[in-house]
Amino acid sequence: MTTAVPAPGPVLPTRCSMLVRLAMEGATGALVRDAGTVYLADGRVIHAESTAAPGVDVLLTAGGRLPRAVWDAAVKRAGPGRTVSRILLDGGHLRPGELEICLSAALFDAALFALAPGNGPARFRHGVAHRMGMPRPVTAAAVERETRRRRELLDGLWPGRIIDTAPVVPRPAAAERWAPPRQRALLDLADGTRTPADLSRLLGRPAFHVLLEVRRLAVAGLIDVPRDAPRERPRAAHARPHAPDPGAAAALPGPRAAPPLPWEADGFGATDIALLRRVRAALEAL
Repeated sequence: MTTAVPAPGPVLPTRCSMLVRLAMEGATGALVRDAGTVYLADGRVIHAESTAAPGVDVLLTAGGRLPRAVWDAAVKRAGPGRTVSRILLDGGHLRPGELEICLSAALFDAALFALAPGNGPARFRHGVAHRMGMPRPVTAAAVERETRRRRELLDGLWPGRIIDTAPVVPRPAAAERWAPPRQRALLDLADGTRTPADLSRLLGRPAFHVLLEVRRLAVAGLIDVPRDAPRERPRAAHARPHAPDPGAAAALPGPRAAPPLPWEADGFGATDIALLRRVRAALEAL
């Protein structure tokens, strides 16, 4: 009597992300991280959300495409049998094409933050579904590829991620300088306390688009660049110098290394030639 041998599972690469592993296993559920959640169904990504990015509701309502009352009513009627997307389509509130574009924009926007490196541990909750629904799910590889492309584009404009979370502070000259309409809308709402995430929700724009414009404004010199790192490390008052070793040869003290400047701790060097070239290119474009 022979015993049945179970079929082997998919061969997983030794070095791949948790999202790709779940996709190859055909998993259904929610991949939860500190800054966001990515939802999968049968190994394909159907939705993503993050506290750093506006949701589909904000993109539709704050963007002026859908009244807030219509969205709230669709959320209340959604359940296991009908998603919010299906209710909006059946009610004639949105066309299939524009809904799919909005869902894709929200998905990739939130995935940029949810899948960011150094975002804490990841855990997967099996079987968790989302009420929004996605007409055309996307592959995990496409989500990760687009996430890397967007992060590289942001870092290529301004290599300092602290600017993504700091309040946007316009410089006095910004009121007199000409700026494209998309940048001018940001400058008009920037009051020194609103972060890029706040501005994206007020304008109903994806956070990625707002971050692009904020970094371009920094290159153009229209906003202040956050520099909150201390220039010098405080010295403890009770610290005592070590006694010299009498057996050691006398030597003159070498030069002390200067403490890093605030912007050096966030990706800048003393002479960043690549940054200067990007600034020149941006000024020439303006």
